Formats: sequence, structure tokens, C-alpha cells
Amino acid sequence: MRFVIVGQIENIEIIAVSTAIREIARLRKIYGPARWRKMKGYAKIRLESGELLKAELHWYDAQGFGKKEVKIKRFL
Repeated sequence: MRFVIVGQIENIEIIAVSTAIREIARLRKIYGPARWRKMKGYAKIRLESGELLKAELHWYDAQGFGKKEVKIKRFL
């Protein structure tokens, strides 16, 4: 499902760090070694249909790489 984040992500939390992330080997292979963190936050998003919704988003983040693989976890 494609979407665009509208505005800022709020209430950002760290869910897991480094070896606590199940996908850590894949992240390091694709993007390179870094201190990876799995993050969670809430934002308004616009779906392909044009509908505006608030959603919980999850993504991976590391210094110098930024947000990677942002996905919608659930709609609020």
C-alpha cells in the first residue's frame, strides 16, 4: 500500500536496538553496518485513493541513513 506522510511524525518511540531487531542481519547487508533502531510513531497519511487517515507507523533508523522501510502498522 503506497502512502505519503502528511505533516510530522509524533510520539516517536524506540522499539528495539541493534541485536534486539529480528531483521538486523538483512539491514546490515542492504544498507551497511550502523547502530540500527526500530522506531514507532503516529502521523497523518494520505493513501493513493486520496483519503487522509491517522496511522501508527514503524520504520528502521540509523545515524547517516535516515528512515528506511516505513510501513503502516495500523490505522487509528
